[in-house]
Formats: sequence, C-alpha cells, structure tokens
Amino acid sequence: MQTWILSFTVWGLLAAPGTLEVPVVGLPCEGCEAVFDGLPENLGSHGRIAPSGEPGEPLRIVGRVVDAAGNPAPGVIVYAYHTDAGGIYPRDERARGAAARHGRLRGWARTDEQGRYRFETIRPGAYPGRDVPQHVHMHVIEPDCCTYYIADIHFEDDPLLSRSERARLAEGRGGGGLARPRRDEHGTWVVTRDITLGKGVPGYPEASRSGD
Repeated sequence: MQTWILSFTVWGLLAAPGTLEVPVVGLPCEGCEAVFDGLPENLGSHGRIAPSGEPGEPLRIVGRVVDAAGNPAPGVIVYAYHTDAGGIYPRDERARGAAARHGRLRGWARTDEQGRYRFETIRPGAYPGRDVPQHVHMHVIEPDCCTYYIADIHFEDDPLLSRSERARLAEGRGGGGLARPRRDEHGTWVVTRDITLGKGVPGYPEASRSGD
C-alpha cells in the first residue's frame, strides 16, 4: 500500500497547517499521486475544472458524499479531471509526471457540512477516432484516512454507450457513475454524481467513517 505525505492546510480539520500521511487504497491505481499535485491549500465546496471561457458546452457536476451508513461526510476532497471538447487532455506546461497526463482540465472541491460538492466545467468530448464514451475521472481524498479512485461519470445520452455498459455503470466504486444529463434554465448541462465512501474499494478501512 502506497503512502503519500501531504503538507497543506485542511481547513476545518486541522487548526494549523500540518503533515498528513494518506495511504492509497484500491490498488492498482496508476497515477493516483496526481491528485496531490497542485492541490490548493484553501478549498471550498464549489470547484472549477475548466476555466471560464473554455470552448465547449457548460456542465455542472453536483453531488453529495456520504459514509456507508448514509451520513453526510464533510471535509472530504473530491478531485476530477477530463478531456476538452475535442476529446484531448490539453497539456498543462506546469505539470509533471502523472499530473501532466491528467491535463489542465482538473480541479478539487471539499465537501460542506452536508457532504455536498459542486464543479463548474464543460462537457468533455469522446476520444477522437475511438469508441470510448465521454467521461469524467473521479477521485476521493479522505484527509484523515486514505485516497482512491471511484467510478468515472458517464452520460446516459451518450450514443457510444452500449446497453451492457449502461448496466455495468449503474454500480461501481463509490457508487454508480452513470448520470442522466439535464439542462437548467440557462442551458447548462447538469449531472449528479453522489458518492458513498469506500463502496467497492478493495482495502478500504471500513471503520474510518462508520463511527466505530
């Protein structure tokens, strides 16, 4: 099991900046260390992945993070990244290693007291010339516990999704990643990705969020 040493301020969890030892569980997890590269010190429950003005259809990702008993999980960091509208992970000249592979469309949010988080971004494109559907990669960092990837967000209206894939995506790590897109009154796509901590993640320390 890998352990990464994090030095950053986790507001609301630590009174002062400190060092956290956060193991990576649910291995293999290629590139999981990228979730720490560029992690802001000061995080709110509303994050941004694609910058304002990024070409593409606006997308809002909303969700709620809960523990295995269904209780809200405040202070959990949700990390997400995806392709641009053309299906490419656009290069970030500042990034190195695994973070470079994630591209520049990446972001973090920290759940509020009700376990809620939100991302503003664009709808990603499918990989060009391939039959891989549109998707958003998702990870969770529990600052007092561990980090792991969860099931990607996929979109129910994506014609590249087969019937068998839709059934498979209904359940997954951290809960099902198949989302039904809708448009709000401004024409922005909105999808919901609720997360259950540790669900389906091998090696997850079950007692960490159960209150035991």
